[in-house]
Amino acid sequence: MSKTFTKAIFTFLLFFVAVSAAQAQNVVISGTVTDKLTKEPIPGVGITVKGTTSGTATDNAGKYNFSTSQKAPFTLVISYLGYISVEKQITGNTSNLDVELEQTALLGQEVVISASRTPERILESPVSVERMGATAIKEIAAPSFYDALNNMKGVEISTQSLTFKSINTRGFNSNGNTRFNQYVDGMDNQAPGLNFSVGNIVGVNDLDVDNVELLPGASSALYGAGGISGTMLVTSKNPFDYQGASFQFRKGINHVNDDATSRQPVNQLDVRLAKAWNNRFAVKATFSFIQAEDWHANNFSNFDRAARQFKPGDRSSDPNYDGINSYGDEVSQNMRNVAQAVLNAGTSGFVKTALGLPTDPTAAQIAAFKAGPGAPILANFLSTDPRFRPFTAGLNTPGLLPDQNVSRTGYEEANLVDYKTQSLKTSGALHYRFTPTIEAIAQANWGTGTSVYTGSDRYSLRNFSIGQYKLELKGQDFFLKGYTTQERSGDSYISSILGSYINEKSKPSKDWFPQYVGNYVGARSLGANDAAAHAAARAAANQGRFEPGSAQYEAAKQQIMNTTIASTDFNKGIYGAKFNDKTNLYHYEGMYNLTNALNNVVEFQVGASYRIYQLRSGGTIFNDLNDKIDINEYGAFGQLGKKFFNDKVKLTVSGRYDKSTNFEGRFTPRVTGVFTVAPNNNIRLSYQTGYRNPTTQNQYIDLSVGGGSQRLIGGLPESLNNYSLYTNKPFTDVSYRAFLASASAGTPNPALLQAYNFDPKGVLPESVQAYEVGYKGLLGPKFLIDAYAYYNRYKNFITSVDVYQNNSGTFTKFGVPVNATGEVKAYGAALGIDYLLGKFNVSGNVSYNEIGDLPAGYINDFNTPKYRYNLGFGNKEIFKNVGFNVAWRWQDKFYWNSSFASGDVPAYSTLDAQINLKVPSVNSMIKIGGSNVLNKYYFTSYGNPSVGALYYVSYTFNP
Repeated sequence: MSKTFTKAIFTFLLFFVAVSAAQAQNVVISGTVTDKLTKEPIPGVGITVKGTTSGTATDNAGKYNFSTSQKAPFTLVISYLGYISVEKQITGNTSNLDVELEQTALLGQEVVISASRTPERILESPVSVERMGATAIKEIAAPSFYDALNNMKGVEISTQSLTFKSINTRGFNSNGNTRFNQYVDGMDNQAPGLNFSVGNIVGVNDLDVDNVELLPGASSALYGAGGISGTMLVTSKNPFDYQGASFQFRKGINHVNDDATSRQPVNQLDVRLAKAWNNRFAVKATFSFIQAEDWHANNFSNFDRAARQFKPGDRSSDPNYDGINSYGDEVSQNMRNVAQAVLNAGTSGFVKTALGLPTDPTAAQIAAFKAGPGAPILANFLSTDPRFRPFTAGLNTPGLLPDQNVSRTGYEEANLVDYKTQSLKTSGALHYRFTPTIEAIAQANWGTGTSVYTGSDRYSLRNFSIGQYKLELKGQDFFLKGYTTQERSGDSYISSILGSYINEKSKPSKDWFPQYVGNYVGARSLGANDAAAHAAARAAANQGRFEPGSAQYEAAKQQIMNTTIASTDFNKGIYGAKFNDKTNLYHYEGMYNLTNALNNVVEFQVGASYRIYQLRSGGTIFNDLNDKIDINEYGAFGQLGKKFFNDKVKLTVSGRYDKSTNFEGRFTPRVTGVFTVAPNNNIRLSYQTGYRNPTTQNQYIDLSVGGGSQRLIGGLPESLNNYSLYTNKPFTDVSYRAFLASASAGTPNPALLQAYNFDPKGVLPESVQAYEVGYKGLLGPKFLIDAYAYYNRYKNFITSVDVYQNNSGTFTKFGVPVNATGEVKAYGAALGIDYLLGKFNVSGNVSYNEIGDLPAGYINDFNTPKYRYNLGFGNKEIFKNVGFNVAWRWQDKFYWNSSFASGDVPAYSTLDAQINLKVPSVNSMIKIGGSNVLNKYYFTSYGNPSVGALYYVSYTFNP
């Protein structure tokens, strides 16, 4: 055992003994909280020491056991949403401190942790924060708590499939959003190799969600890299506090009045078991399974992916048609270039034979042959040989062969991806309490399933799995934890590669395109017009094409989707679309809150973290077939807060330093102020900074796509050097297209080619400076208002470029991540209200987001509607044991821009509703409801499927 490791263990043991000794002096209070009218226990009641952040909550039976280092006497505050708070004077250890709470209208008393990494009332948060508690989750008008996030102020969701959704706030939304952090029980649930947050694929069972807290905007000062657009923390229920068995079964239908398919069933089962013994040892386990037919993506608009703009026409009218949700038609070639390539090959073969050369002739040998007496013989050969005659005629006869690109015939997404959605997720945890406030946790979350995800492509995630495993020791003022994320791609594959390679399997493009051009020229020579000639040419070239549903098609599909990308060998006819990702992440973190040790004179916290990415894709995503790729990241933060002027003003200063293997160290500060202008009325001001490292793929991807027509590579200098892009400089996409146009016209002009110069430092982290002013307050006990305005300045946005490199006369296309030049500014505001009208809850919010002037050449990917509205209306018990909730949502139209597809997302509105019946005799609830109950199909981001209604009925035991 190394000396360093021994010292670390010894230090940890000393720390643990010291904390345990300190806890031995604590004051311990226990008791039960019940409803004054019904005498029933109330779970989740907040128990806090007045004037401090020390606190706990009642368990499912209304019981609590609480220990604090606060010196007696002190005041204990017992509070719960909808009840009048009670204060109790504590003089020492107290047992059986039972409290009855009286119902009333009381808002804004929830306790949040995410905003400052320490407990505080949501009214006193220094930054904007949204919260959803366990009580609200039981009665939401949505199929799951994850879907209900859309009703929060300023929050939007991009839906890629039934079980895969991305969350965003404050603009720059994207599929698989890497600018938004998601933590589940303190674990980052972003897939470390595939780079998307797995959302609730491997998340928390609805029955096990204790609360969700969401921070809009930058949060790097407290949470490190990422989170430029926001951070969300999902916390599961502690088995000490929520014991017993619960289960929920939901039966539903979707695809109602869907042109793509008939009505389909949706089945879901959730189970949770928890048990504690002697307030020392507790265990819990959860299980969730959903099975359904996914939403179908069927946007077949004609799209120019290189120019990111639409084209008129469809497959029957545009020879170069490229449908958004059809794949294989991305492979395209210029007809005149094809003809010239065929003639070049014929010339090379003729000269080789004529001169008796052992290998193909060089350009100089061909030129010398043409300059001599062989030229007329060669010309006669190319114009009379039936293999080359159409191409010679096409190039030499004016108007016979157009300067026109044609694409291969693609396959619709429904024939390529697996829409049979399944999601299975399980979790288990062991908890042991050394003292009432020091707890050890061993936790495992694992999930697997089949879904569809949109990135730069549409990915069919089949039998994808991800596991997260954590060990944690936490106390009232500290935590130490380590966890690992184990990602396994299973049988997942890329749909466009599958479509392209089925085409290649049926007929290689090197044969298909010459057949197309030759038959086009033949048809035109016989008097056919352009449209008829194209139709005849496609029909001829498509002879032998594998049609969906045929035995040949299914055999090719199965072979390609089960062969890895790295195994692809065009020369041997081996094609693979499967990626084989087994990337792991290891994360270690600790934090200590010194506030109590400093007698609450100031609030002071420190923390540190260390993270390792182990990229392991077997050469299918990264250039790691023969070399292992590891990335190390470490960071530390501190936060100091102090109240002034009789606690009317609280100022907090935070700062964090982070360093990654491939990038320079970065310091991210935060300064906040909260000003109490009246009881329960606070104004907040903040300056925050955030940054995001390029993703693991931005750094190290090395992948051939598009039927071998393009290579995606990372933006690090070593990746660029691997392909000599610094020395053999490539050309810009625009200039290369201009050069091709000149070549097709018969006068190639190399002067049109413009070099692209990559930054010597490669791709760099992007960053934001965020300014916010907000107000949150109670205008009487029944009316809560929350408003904010923000202004953000972004630098070094990570985008991508397509470039073309000349290698001995052959141009290779590369897609490379780079930083956009110039500064981008965005601003916005939001207003939310909650009003208690008797027993009815009325809520609503409006959000406004806008992007400022853009730098020249910047591709606008703000991807956010200018206005969004939410309205909610409900009653927990409109009649005895009967409650309901309704949520209406509307958003403005906007333009969506991504590497996959770009286009207008129309404005839409949707209505979610549920009515529930509580059955106290069997401790159960029956809920009937639906999302998008009016069944108005809509889509949230361009190229993704349209979403219709989902109607359901569910039965929940022990909710």
